[in-house]
Amino acid sequence: MTAFNALLMRDIRLTMRAGGGALMGALFFLIVVTLVPFALGPDLALLGRIGPSILWLGALLASLLALDRLFTSDFEDGSLDVLLTGSLPLELAVTAKALAHWLTTGLPLVIVAPVLGLLLNIEGGAMDAVALTLLAGTPALTFIGLIGAALSVTLRRGGLLLAVLVMPLTVPVLIFGVSATNAAVSGPVPFGPPFTILCALSLMSLVIGPFAAATALRQGLE
Repeated sequence: MTAFNALLMRDIRLTMRAGGGALMGALFFLIVVTLVPFALGPDLALLGRIGPSILWLGALLASLLALDRLFTSDFEDGSLDVLLTGSLPLELAVTAKALAHWLTTGLPLVIVAPVLGLLLNIEGGAMDAVALTLLAGTPALTFIGLIGAALSVTLRRGGLLLAVLVMPLTVPVLIFGVSATNAAVSGPVPFGPPFTILCALSLMSLVIGPFAAATALRQGLE
């Protein structure tokens, strides 16, 4: 666990230092949430209905923004070879890197979502449920993206391929995340079933993602 914690803290520091980390993701989230209402027009009732969907779409795009750096810098400076041959199992190493990504990208989105919900005319009570769905669903986006990042790390201009690989896999998360938020805002579907499935998707990705990513790294770096 000492090596796991050290790798986790290292990646958090590097992310915050190199690319802006939480600030960059939150700013991109803000841009998406701000521009969409301009395209839709000044209909507050419409914004209130589709506001949760806009927040989820912004969270998805902001999460993808930094995924290409998940393994690229380690591949370029040789740190990835050290992780492959180190004492810490590769599955735990990629888990630490994914957790650092979520803490610096996904968690800030959850924190700023209630504030941005005010721009979309989402009621205060419903906004709590929206933030809860983002908290439950954004880990799935990170651990699904972990697989795509591992597959594209050795490829030139792999960022485009990463988006092509990851976007289809995130559709179920987006569907049930939006369904749960819409249920909280307007009903008539109960909030519990889609939220439970969303939590299940996050747990499943947490289990499958590190093993799939570790396998992809071993095959790609041989």
